Amino acid sequence: MKQITLTVANLQETEKFGRDLGRYLLPNTIIGLNGPLGAGKTHLVKAIAEGLNIPNSASVTSPTFGLIHEYPSRLMIYHFDVYRLPNEEAFVDLGAYEYYEMGGVCLIEWADRVKNHLPEDRIEIHITPVDEQQRSIQVVASGTISETILERFAEKLNGSD
Repeated sequence: MKQITLTVANLQETEKFGRDLGRYLLPNTIIGLNGPLGAGKTHLVKAIAEGLNIPNSASVTSPTFGLIHEYPSRLMIYHFDVYRLPNEEAFVDLGAYEYYEMGGVCLIEWADRVKNHLPEDRIEIHITPVDEQQRSIQVVASGTISETILERFAEKLNGSD
């Protein structure tokens, strides 16, 4: 397991973090996003999509009512919001396991609500508001693909890339 924690001062830094992370993602990357309402999960998803070269990042919206949005980019993006699901089985019924193996990137908001159905190889991002603008972001990677991504990304953050 690999882990990094950083503090971003504002939305612009959060967006830069997401764009930079998106550039390092590989096929079948699973990212769980957690944090309270208003923490910036959907903003981060939009920025990650930009890092994946989505043609129109304005199309990225919270799938709270649709549950899954799909976006073409360098890698197909599967954006889940499981906040309103009645239980974890409803997540499975959405076809989550099939999405995990479709060669794209799965971005799952409120991932802690379906933790029992997340693959072992994943990245978890925990966003904690420090104040109205500032956020603490903890990134934890477990599994070969995810640890490789985080290792390369951390090198970039440290200026080695």
